[in-house]
Amino acid sequence: MPRVVILGAKGGPAVRQGGAMPTSLLVEMGGAQVVVDCGLGVTRGLVQAGMDLRRLSHVVITHLHSDHVLELGPLIHTAWTTGLKTPVDIWGPEGLRAYWAGFMASMAYDSGLRVEDEGRPPLDSLVRLHVLDDGPFTIGPIAARALRVPHPPVTDCFALRLEAEGKALCLSADTAPFSPLADLAHDVDLLLHEAMLPEGLEAIIAKTGMGDRLRAHLTNSHSTADAAARIATEASVKRLAFYHLIPADDPAFTEDHWRDAIKGHWDGPFTLARDGLAIDF
Repeated sequence: MPRVVILGAKGGPAVRQGGAMPTSLLVEMGGAQVVVDCGLGVTRGLVQAGMDLRRLSHVVITHLHSDHVLELGPLIHTAWTTGLKTPVDIWGPEGLRAYWAGFMASMAYDSGLRVEDEGRPPLDSLVRLHVLDDGPFTIGPIAARALRVPHPPVTDCFALRLEAEGKALCLSADTAPFSPLADLAHDVDLLLHEAMLPEGLEAIIAKTGMGDRLRAHLTNSHSTADAAARIATEASVKRLAFYHLIPADDPAFTEDHWRDAIKGHWDGPFTLARDGLAIDF
C-alpha cells in the first residue's frame, strides 16, 4: 500500500529540545521511494523509517529555504559512504545547481580521498540534477506534476501531484492560500498541506527574538489551517493531513487546536503530522 512517512513535521529551521524536526518526507508508491525535501534530520529519519540508503534514487526539493534543503548534500554523501553506487536523480529549482556545487566544493578533500583510498565511484558522477518547472515530469514509475505556488519572497516553490497504480498524492509545499492548488489536488487520495495556527505566531516570534518582519513573512507566505481545509474541501480529496506545522513544538497548542481550526471547513478524515508517522493512502 502506498504511504508517506513524515520524517520532519515542523515548519521553519529551528530545532528545540523535544520538538519536531524540519520538513522532510518519504513517499513510497508504485514500488519507488521518493524523498521530498531534506530538512535537518532527514538522513536519520530515513534510516529509522527502514530505508536502505544504498537504494536512494529519487529526491525532490520543493524550494531552497534551509528547512527544505539543508541536509540534501549530507544525505547524498552519507548514502554514498554507506555503499551507494547507483545514480540519484534530484529535482529542484534552478538554484539547486549552485547548492550542489557548493557542497561538493566544501567536501572536496574528503570525497576525493575516499575515491582514491577506498575505491568509491566519484560522488558527483552519481548525481543527476533536473530543474523543476510547472508541468508534468516522471519520477521512475510515478507520474508527477509540479505547480508553482506563492511563497514570497521565494519565486520558485512547487507543489506536487504524484500518481502511480491508481493512487494519487498531493503535497502543497510552502504556500500562501492558492486556489489553483485545488485543481492540482482534485480527487487525490491524500492531500498533505502546510498549515499554521495564527494564535501560535506570537509565541514563535517571542522564541526567535524576531519582530514585525518575521510576523509579516509568516502571515503573507503560509496558509492558516482553515484556509488549507477549504482547499481540501474544494478539491474533494479523500483525506487531509497537515504538515510543515507552524507551530510544531509548542506544548500550549495541541491537536485539539488544529481540529477546532478546521471545523466547518473540512469534515473528512484528518491527520496531524508528527515525526515518524506513516500515513497509508
